[in-house]
Amino acid sequence: MPNKLNRVDFRWYIVRTRPHQESKLVELLEQQKAKTKNILEVYAPTHTTVNVHSNGTDKQAPLFAGVVFVLATQKSLMDFMREHPQDGDVQYERRKEAGERTRMRVIPENQMRAFRDYNENYADKVVVLERPYTDYAFNAKAGEPNEIVRVIDGPLAGCEGYICRFRRERRLVFQVRGFEPGSYLTVSYPNVWDLHVVRLHNAENDRLSVGTEKGRAADVLIGILQACGYGERTLAMFYDIMAYLVVKPSLAALGKELYKKGEVSLSMRLGQMRRNEAELVINFARYERDNPGYVKRNWGKLTLRPFLTPTSGVEIGDGMTMAELKHKDFVETIRKVDIAEEFYYPAKEKNGSVTTVYFAHIGILQDVEKDEYMLFTNWDEFLQEYFLTGGKANEKLVGGTTQATCTGTADDEKKEKLIESFRNYAPTLYNVLTDVASAVKAVQGFQVGTEALNVFAVTTKADGLEKAKVELVNTCIRICKEINTTTHLAIWRRYLRTVWLHE
Repeated sequence: MPNKLNRVDFRWYIVRTRPHQESKLVELLEQQKAKTKNILEVYAPTHTTVNVHSNGTDKQAPLFAGVVFVLATQKSLMDFMREHPQDGDVQYERRKEAGERTRMRVIPENQMRAFRDYNENYADKVVVLERPYTDYAFNAKAGEPNEIVRVIDGPLAGCEGYICRFRRERRLVFQVRGFEPGSYLTVSYPNVWDLHVVRLHNAENDRLSVGTEKGRAADVLIGILQACGYGERTLAMFYDIMAYLVVKPSLAALGKELYKKGEVSLSMRLGQMRRNEAELVINFARYERDNPGYVKRNWGKLTLRPFLTPTSGVEIGDGMTMAELKHKDFVETIRKVDIAEEFYYPAKEKNGSVTTVYFAHIGILQDVEKDEYMLFTNWDEFLQEYFLTGGKANEKLVGGTTQATCTGTADDEKKEKLIESFRNYAPTLYNVLTDVASAVKAVQGFQVGTEALNVFAVTTKADGLEKAKVELVNTCIRICKEINTTTHLAIWRRYLRTVWLHE
């Protein structure tokens, strides 16, 4: 009967040698490989390196110093090591329990295949980093978290990491599994724009969420005031509340003061605020204290709340998905929507999907003469920036184009690169702006009473009202998600904060 260990059981083993002796060990193993069928492959990934400059000459150092991987049977490898005891040692696993038999460390075939695939495709581009992977979660200089992305296709498909700035270049920093159980290497890949990636929501400290904190605080108070029936007095009352909290940052004291003045409904609603909402409001008041006039400069007018907010203001009954609020010049429909996002926990190094409840705010104006309804959502600052982008700049932003870029190589090779545009990275927005058949339109200076807003709008007859609401909301949500998940259009993600008060 054939010896199973010598005929069948081929596995990847780890052989350690002294540093800088890897090539000698590889040469000896290759010689042995030629003599026997039971050493199939020898792999020393010396081409996966960090460049080391010495005397002006570029050299390469091994990714794993003193390590050679061998695909062989256990018997054939042990026979080789007995003949060359001074040239290397087979690595063994640590014993977990007293009396347990030690075993040679084996690298699973699928793990080795993935590791080699990575080396062969990216070895000449990546740089091994010395700091732990978690150190790259935050950009201390910018004072904000680094963006988290997932690679969609190619050999790195499924890889997740941070987009970090290294001098003038943005790199993808991610982890590569090492050969030790539970060990990883932190590496960076140059020019993240060469990869097809999508942004993941940082569940611990997302840029969009951080950027909407003040907006959410203001929206909580405005929503409560409107729900309590303050109507045109909403802004004035909002300013009074903020002025009180600047001096005395206590919602409990504010509630008592309002109750004494007969503002019973408002007092009760403030007392029902969630803890996180109360913290937002108090922090907002502290910011106003340190930056006097900030509130009035940024909330100087009030027509319709931003498109997506985490609080409804008006209570939506159990089993209901929407409510209505009457304003002087229009009716507002507040619709509950569920938005699913892929998220990542940097501290836990885990990801998943989370669905958050938001509220879409839709204004409805009736044109009695035409027997039509105009449905609109507030994208005022976002669309203002778009409408201010004119001429050739607008053509590039919307339609996209290519421009020659220098690769920086010695031969000064030129490459064509797609510039950032809505066509490339926000196809729903591109369709709304360019397709004359699109039901949803971007409207500049849409008149609502005495105020003008930049809005996305739909015109419909009475019998198509519900369908138009759904189409407007779904279109706007797709635009939000497309802009938020691309690594491009960074300036537009900044303006998205005024549209989607991300929680």
